[in-house]
Formats: sequence, C-alpha cells, structure tokens
Amino acid sequence: MTAKFLVSKDEVIKIISDRWTPLSESQRKLLADNVRIVSFKKNDIIYRDGEPPREVMCLIAGKVKVYKDGVNGRSQIIRAIKAVDFFGYRAFFAGEEYKTSAMAIDNCVVAFLPIQLVIKFVHENNAVSMFFIRHLAKLLGTADERTVSLTQKHIRGRLAETLLFLKDSYGVEEDGYTLSIYLSREDIASMSNMTTSNAIRTLSSFAVENMIAIDGRKIRIMQDEELRKVSKLG
Repeated sequence: MTAKFLVSKDEVIKIISDRWTPLSESQRKLLADNVRIVSFKKNDIIYRDGEPPREVMCLIAGKVKVYKDGVNGRSQIIRAIKAVDFFGYRAFFAGEEYKTSAMAIDNCVVAFLPIQLVIKFVHENNAVSMFFIRHLAKLLGTADERTVSLTQKHIRGRLAETLLFLKDSYGVEEDGYTLSIYLSREDIASMSNMTTSNAIRTLSSFAVENMIAIDGRKIRIMQDEELRKVSKLG
C-alpha cells in the first residue's frame, strides 16, 4: 500500500519522543528498534472489532475514524483521529478485545508499537504513564460531552456541533473557510447521530441560511459564530 506521505523513521521517533518527553537514550533506541510504520489507503481497515489489542498506534499523518457497527448494519462513528494522536490502546488497559474498528478516512501513515514495550515504558517512566492517564481522561471528558449532545440536542444543534468539531479538529484550507476533511454524507450523519436524509436536509438548510457553502464533499464554514449559536442552543 502506498500513501502520499513520505515519513522517515527518524521523524516518527522524534514525533513520539516529543509526546513522551523525556525519554532516556536507551528508551529512544528501543522505540527505534521496535516501531513499525505502515501506510494505509483511504478506506483501509487499521484494526477490527473483536481483535485482540497487541499494539499501540500513533497516527503520524492523515485522518482516521473509529467506529462501531450497530443494529441493521449501521455504523456509528465514535471519534475522528487526527495527527499526531495515539489510539487503539484502551482495550488493552481494560483487558478487553477491541470494541470498535478503525478505518483510514484518507491516505495515512500509522506507527505501531508493541503493547509490551509501551507497558515497559509506563513502568519505567512517569512521563509516559502520565501521558496515557491524561489522554484517557481527555477522551472520557469528550465522550461525556458528546453523549449529552447527541441525546439532548435537536438535529440542527447536533449537525452544527459536528461541523464545528471537524473544523476545530482538522482546521480549514488556505481559503480560511473550507474544512480540510471531506466526509461522505453518511459519515457526517453517523457523527451527528441522525439519518443520512436528515443530514442532507439540514446541511441544505444551513446552506440556504448562508452559514455554510457546499461543493460536493467540500463544506465551507461561512458564518462560524452563527453556527456556534445553533450548536449551543441545541
């Protein structure tokens, strides 16, 4: 598999080491000796629900979605991973198999680290253990907020929140408006906990109100503050 990103092992080691600073020289060497760097194409599966967790993953470049297959074959996007972020380790710490699956949203590069190496670092290095504690705590806080939003907000509020989440997570292109992530209407609906038809209608209504502009999968946020008001009011 090939991707548009060219990332060297030295760059990957620096990226991970910077997140876990300080690492000792021996730990950096172990990291270099054991890291596995894999390129994925759009829609490639990175791990599957039900598989045993054996590696910690770090998204070096690109975008990844974590999702859960629900009833009637409908999938629910749990979170979107951006570079540079770690994922795929919660199941190990919980003593479980994966409860979700991960798929490349576009071409991406992922660094894989053996779980046992990471556990060794956690035991040896307080900085690494605190990193994962903080990371899990932030994920839990975000999950709590999303649960409230997806169950209590109306359709317009949920979709506005999703668009703003994508903007805040991935940013915009050089024009300052276009989201730098292109998702299908099905994915946007999944993230907003609504049907695809409702997502399409609501996007259209936002466009009529000039809060956004739509060009295929490209979405431009034209009135950020107005969209945030819609999200806040729910």
